[in-house]
Parts: sequence; C-alpha cells; structure tokens
Amino acid sequence: MECVNETVVQEFIFLGFSSLAELQLLLFVVFLLLYLFTLSTNAVIVSTIVLDRALHTPMYFFLSVLSCSETCYTFVIVPKMLVDLLSRKKSISFLGCAVQMFTFLFLGCSHSFLLAAMGYDRYVAICHPLRYTVIMGHRVCVGLVAAACVCGFTVAQTITSLVFRLPFHSANQLHHFFCDISPVLKLASHRSHFSQIVIFLLCALVLVVPLLLILVSYIHIISAILQFPSTLSKYKAFSTCASHLIVVIVHYGCASFIYLRPKSGYSSSQDALISVSYTILTPLFNPVIYSLRNKDFKAALHRVRGRAVTLRQR
Repeated sequence: MECVNETVVQEFIFLGFSSLAELQLLLFVVFLLLYLFTLSTNAVIVSTIVLDRALHTPMYFFLSVLSCSETCYTFVIVPKMLVDLLSRKKSISFLGCAVQMFTFLFLGCSHSFLLAAMGYDRYVAICHPLRYTVIMGHRVCVGLVAAACVCGFTVAQTITSLVFRLPFHSANQLHHFFCDISPVLKLASHRSHFSQIVIFLLCALVLVVPLLLILVSYIHIISAILQFPSTLSKYKAFSTCASHLIVVIVHYGCASFIYLRPKSGYSSSQDALISVSYTILTPLFNPVIYSLRNKDFKAALHRVRGRAVTLRQR
C-alpha cells in the first residue's frame, strides 16, 4: 500500500485585497476611520441608555445589546483586517481561523435571533400596549437575549466543527479577508456531502426562522396600526417600526445572498465586496439608524450631555 505524503495546512493566507495592492493604504485609512466611528457611536448609544432612566425600557435594552453585539462583531474581523492591509504576509493560523469563524458565526446568528426578539417587542408594544410592561418584564427581556445567544452558540459550534473536521492539505489561500464558511470550505481536500447539507440547513434555519417570526409579528402590527383612529397615531406607530425594518432588510438581505444562494452563483470577489458591507458598514449604520430616527433617544442624549457639562462646571 502506497503512503501519500500530504502536508497538513497550518495557516491560511488571505487574498481578499490582493487585487487592490495599490489601494491598500487608502483602504486602511478609510476602514480605520469607519471602525473608530462605529466604536464611538456604539459607546455613545450604550452609555446614553445606561445613564438616562427614561430609556430603561425593553426597546432600549434590546438596542443596547444590539450595539454591544455590533461592537464585538466588528472587533472579531476588522482589527485583523487592518493589520493585514499593512502587512506583506496576510496570514492566520489554523486554530485562529477556527476561533474567528466560530466567534463571527456566534455573533451573527445571535444577531438574527435578537432582531426577532426586537420584532416581538414591537408587536407587544403596539398590539398590547396596556399589558406591555407586564409581558415584557426584565426577566422576559433577559431570557430572550439569553435564548438568542444559546441558539447562536449552538449553531456556530456545529458549523465550525463540521468545517474544521474536514481534511486541509496543501491549498491554503483564502480569497477573502476573514475566515468565512464558503471560502474555507473551498480549500478542503475532501468535502462531505452530508456536512455541506447540514451547514446549509443550519444557515437556512438561522435566517428563515427569525425572519418568519418577524414577518408574523409585522402582519399583526400592520393590521393593528390600520385600526388606529388618527393619522398621527398611525404615523408614530409606523415610525417606531421603520428603523427595525430597515435593519432587518439589510441584515437578512446580505446574509441570504451570501449563505443561501446556489454554488453556481459563488464569486469570491463578489462575496468579499458584500462581506465588507455587513462587517464594516452595517454595524455602523444599524445603531445610527435607531438613534438618529428616534426623538426620545436624541432628547436623552441632550440630557446626558447637559448633566456632564454641569458636573464639569462644578
């Protein structure tokens, strides 16, 4: 019996921005500024919600969790990407790649279920306003966030285990800027058909189930809003849901395109471009959309600033 001497992959090389070698310094500056702006915006949102008692409601509790999630989400990918933009060798160890994929999937999957929880919160607020504080108590809100994290952890652990159990020999060049599922799977020496089906079904589960729950919530929300007597009350109800709907469309639109389209439609350059949007731009826009469109939050921000100025003057 002949033994085949195959080198086991110890590290992966990122080629996501290899075709833009002349622009890498410019990309570094742009992405760094966006990243710093994302961190500062989320920090302002979380601190404002914590410091202003008027925002101690379920809606803003979920928004603060979303902001923290977005911050962690970008921290998993963007700092490494910024370092790689200034490095000649853009590499990551095999273990580091597995950790990055797990953390990215955990936060991304939890994010999907968190958006469903936020949809439920809007449903209760509009369809059952008199019982809102009873139904959406602190324990329920914490329980929904914990359930989202448990679901995200389970799915991320399963997918990461299935991917990194596969044999990786020789090929180690990832046509991406982080360890996403499809680029890593392409490098596997042997791909199990069963593993690919399970991964696809889990991705579909994470995207389809929360989206269906959100759709059901909004069917009830819209039917309730249409029964409101005044136009002003209808406008206020729709405006409180608009921010959530924008975030839902962007998140599920990008994620569905990346993870649920057929293999024949796979393009590494196209995936890298879409990935930039949901790893850098979406975490920036999501909290900004929620805060800038919300009069209560802007009023709370002014109050917090006023108290800070008063304390300094003393």
